[in-house]
Amino acid sequence: MAGSRKLAREFTLQGLYAWRVGGADVTLIVANLKEDEQFKRVDEPYFRTLLYGVLKEEDMLSTRLAPLLDRAIDDLSPVERGILLIGAYELLHCPDVPLRVVINEGVELAKKFGGTDGHKYVNGVLDKLGREVRALETRG
Repeated sequence: MAGSRKLAREFTLQGLYAWRVGGADVTLIVANLKEDEQFKRVDEPYFRTLLYGVLKEEDMLSTRLAPLLDRAIDDLSPVERGILLIGAYELLHCPDVPLRVVINEGVELAKKFGGTDGHKYVNGVLDKLGREVRALETRG
């Protein structure tokens, strides 16, 4: 279904935001997200892979992102932080998703949910990480 992974990323971002800002239980967050009419169009296995994968590996992902940031990861807005964590997870664990798709989807999330120039920041950070972890895709 076209766009179902795009929606999976959007709902993952919303879930990460609710978890970080509200501190709610992930099971409750997922149940609340599933009540949204749009959730029917989500690639649910991919959503669960992203949400639970990012939460499980947040420390490792944050460590990978830290040298590429111009500030501490805790100083990022919850939206930018969530987008970068999702992108980092995809770059490291979803080789079926091309580098350019990961970056573009992160930029689109930042345009939709982030601050004024957040998409530029997300683009720069994910591009740097992509060059490190997907070197074969960046050659040419």
